[in-house]
Amino acid sequence: MLTHVVCFKFDDLDVAGDVCVRLRAMAGRIPGLQAIEAGVDVVRAERSYDVALITRFDDLAAMQAYQVHPVHVEVANYIKQHARAIVAVDFEG
Repeated sequence: MLTHVVCFKFDDLDVAGDVCVRLRAMAGRIPGLQAIEAGVDVVRAERSYDVALITRFDDLAAMQAYQVHPVHVEVANYIKQHARAIVAVDFEG
């Protein structure tokens, strides 16, 4: 199993909730995407990011296919228009 974690910062926090809705809407629409979670940060600390995404795939190949899938590309393009910063980590397990 491969876990893909992404965190986003936005200048406009009103976008954060919409981003979570769009991310969660990918569930069941992309082959190989086994699980998806997204949420808005509630702590609001200086080091906090605004939204976290956790996705799980069978393997790296499934995640790579997800990256270019039209459903993901549409959501990613929307996020890129609004995000100030994006960080990610991918790990097995």
